[in-house]
Amino acid sequence: MEVMTRVSIAVQPRPYQAIIESGLLGKAGSCLQDLLGANKKLFVVTVPLVRRRWGKKLLDSLSSAGFSAKIVTMPDGERYKKIATVEALAEQLVKLGAERNAVLVALGGGVVGDVTGFLAAIYLRGIEVVQIPTTVLAQVDASIGGKTGVNLKAGKNLVGSFHHPRAVLIDPAVLSTLPEREFRAGVYESLKCGVIGHPELFRRLESLNLKTLRRDSQILEWVITESVRLKAEVVASDEREHGLRRILNFGHTIGHALEAETEYRHFLHGEAVAWGMVAAANIAAGIKCLDADAAQRISEAVLANGKLPKVQVRSRSILRRLQSDKKTRNGAVHFVLPTEIGKVQVVNDVPEKIVIEAVDELRRLSS
Repeated sequence: MEVMTRVSIAVQPRPYQAIIESGLLGKAGSCLQDLLGANKKLFVVTVPLVRRRWGKKLLDSLSSAGFSAKIVTMPDGERYKKIATVEALAEQLVKLGAERNAVLVALGGGVVGDVTGFLAAIYLRGIEVVQIPTTVLAQVDASIGGKTGVNLKAGKNLVGSFHHPRAVLIDPAVLSTLPEREFRAGVYESLKCGVIGHPELFRRLESLNLKTLRRDSQILEWVITESVRLKAEVVASDEREHGLRRILNFGHTIGHALEAETEYRHFLHGEAVAWGMVAAANIAAGIKCLDADAAQRISEAVLANGKLPKVQVRSRSILRRLQSDKKTRNGAVHFVLPTEIGKVQVVNDVPEKIVIEAVDELRRLSS
């Protein structure tokens, strides 16, 4: 018998829960009934592929709970995570009669969650949103914590807002239809959680192969739950990224630069973060804040999951990208670097030479 797990995200003024259970999508209506109350019109934002696979199941569940729900689709892919998409969705909501009591439901991966959350934050100056993530990456990371936003040509997530959902409904069973590449890309975010604050999670993932993780629903649910717990603790301590929450950016500094430099077409987000983690481990070893063996363990744990897309960018181009990253403050690039497995620190005085060597090493490893 499946057991429903609830993880609280203790943000003020309104804490919320991530509910994790295999088969939860079919119970979404009853889950939201008590939470949202009556007279709520729901608008499900999704992409065509997810709509075909899971749209009917969700709509049936919502309908059986008495909700009036309509589906709104957006194009699929990171390159559609932009202002124009938000505007087009808002126009659709107006045509469908979405008013202040409307609730948006994000059914999809990280892009859908980020775009829908941002749309909810600004439509009619703010309406409610529920996150129902359908990828590993969105389940373990993107749906938790209230960060929403879109990309600019200059870089990733440069326009956005903090807008927490009313709830996050996580159904590991929907991952069964996820392509292997997408599944693997999400596991890198759980590996990140292990490095920054959960050594046991890192150890378990380090010793597992991807096929075992996909096949064993109990282990998969444990990995998702532990990742969510870690992120929930960090977010509750530092909701708006003034301090501790910055550790969640481990792997993202160079990862975001790789995505932007390749116009969001070459890497999945998790793949770019994976390369970013390898680079961060090598930078940490280069400035002597992490021993070489630990750096090697991180690199090997990342690369053991399967072949990543090649890194074919110039190191100097990545350096330029880093200057426009939103994690750069007063002109200094901030890196989240491991000091051991399970602990990281934020460092802002990394020599350019070390960064260039780390990106050069990514090119070598991927060749």
